[in-house]
Amino acid sequence: MSSSTASGGRQQENMLLEVRRKVYMRSVTGLFAKWRWILVWFTQVLFYGLPWLSWNDRQAVLFDLGARKFHIFGLILYPQDFIYLTALLIISAMSLFLFTAVAGRLWCGFACPQTVYTEIFMWIERKIEGDRSRRMKLDRAPMSAHKLRLKAAKHAAWIAFALWTGITFVGYFTPIRDMLGQIVSLSLGPWQMFWIVFYGFATYGNAGFLREQVCKYMCPYARFQGVMFDNDTLVITYDPLRGEPRGARSKKKGSEGKGDCVDCSLCVQVCPTGIDIRDGQQYECIGCAACIDACDQVMEKVGSPKGLIRYDTLNGMQNGWSRMQLLKRVFRPRILIYTVILWSVIGVLIGHIATRMPVKLDVMRDRGALSREVKNGVIENVYRVNLINSAEQDRTFRISVNGLPTLAIDTDENIDMAAASTRTVALRVRAEPDAGKAGSNPIQIVVEAVDDPSIHESAKTSFFLPEPLE
Repeated sequence: MSSSTASGGRQQENMLLEVRRKVYMRSVTGLFAKWRWILVWFTQVLFYGLPWLSWNDRQAVLFDLGARKFHIFGLILYPQDFIYLTALLIISAMSLFLFTAVAGRLWCGFACPQTVYTEIFMWIERKIEGDRSRRMKLDRAPMSAHKLRLKAAKHAAWIAFALWTGITFVGYFTPIRDMLGQIVSLSLGPWQMFWIVFYGFATYGNAGFLREQVCKYMCPYARFQGVMFDNDTLVITYDPLRGEPRGARSKKKGSEGKGDCVDCSLCVQVCPTGIDIRDGQQYECIGCAACIDACDQVMEKVGSPKGLIRYDTLNGMQNGWSRMQLLKRVFRPRILIYTVILWSVIGVLIGHIATRMPVKLDVMRDRGALSREVKNGVIENVYRVNLINSAEQDRTFRISVNGLPTLAIDTDENIDMAAASTRTVALRVRAEPDAGKAGSNPIQIVVEAVDDPSIHESAKTSFFLPEPLE
């Protein structure tokens, strides 16, 4: 076997061992840990609380796929409003580009569901099994009644939390209060049961077992984040000029020619992905800043300045820039472009929603016949009119047509509609045979609310007149 082949085999074996190696994360306190928990609380109160809010005697946030209606507080959206989803996706993408270009993987380190749920599951693990050293000792110990009891309690708590997460997720698509009643009475539908178990199992597996493997090997963002960075992006960095050569030292004897890094390895122990930030920039770093909190505490204890591991830029690190010089480089061209695009899309979305008419109109011609002659030679065209009342109040709409002389409606002009409902009506429109040219003539169908004429919508269509007989 050649040396290159053997080397390749050893590298592959090391990669597999790395995948299987369990990371025992040490708990840490500090500024960034506090912000991380603030975001955990904020995102989870939002996620678990929204389905329980009521609005006009219904669930405030409900994506009713069966009725094809999406309730978001006072806003009711339909499949025709797909443009709003497009705008939200653009806003999410531009926000990700902007935050990443400014300060790296902020989303990953503080708000990503994988990070949030891993943090929660690890908190449960620490409460039941103990701190890092006790968890390592417990895993190495042979199976016993004590170990079995702790492991069973941990997994029971994980499964209960994961199932409640699955129930909450499905609660956004079916009324959560009704669903809980169905669970208690064992009458839950098959698709609700499937998605509760599926989402719960995904939460249990990703946050309980895979953890950092999701961030390192499954998440695509880890692979393409590099193209969003530049030399002025704030990233978590270790200062080798100040820290090296690393090593333990005595307070009495001083540094003895060593750098500020005491080689305590706490920055590795608190890292959720198990990397050593002192080895330089690595795609596995999720930007959680746990290593900064740990290192600052050590520096404070040994009497050295904080910031051996800190948020810095490559240019700032190389040139020794001050914090003010770093902040000045935040407003560089790409950041300004991202900001302008982001706020432009947000402004357009808000403006469109604010001026959105609570009535929608869709018109289709009767495909059975272009036209037909009725009493006294009058020509009649039939249309299929689909109306949507997206307001949360009952309304009566008046329908009218214009575009040709003698054009008139032969059906009831007033249409009663319940709140947040749809209705399809057959509309018969008539005109004299000489009202326009033979063939297709453009006309307009208009609907307006009887109680508020400012609420109106129109649709263009055509009225067909046959060739006159010789």
